[in-house]
Amino acid sequence: MARKKGNPEIKKYSFSTQRDEPLTERFNIRVTQSMLAKLKALDSPADFARQAIQKALDELDNLESSEE
Repeated sequence: MARKKGNPEIKKYSFSTQRDEPLTERFNIRVTQSMLAKLKALDSPADFARQAIQKALDELDNLESSEE
């Protein structure tokens, strides 16, 4: 049964990206007020945060693999 106030034509619109993996998961963190202000000043704070996290994870992987 369709939602009473939903858009019946929503399936006509598609969303796609050039990413290897879809962004399906959420991760919430607490930041300081000054950090949030700097993030909000960026053009794309979410992409910046994703890239920073990925960079840190890659560095962690490299560090762990060099210790083995």
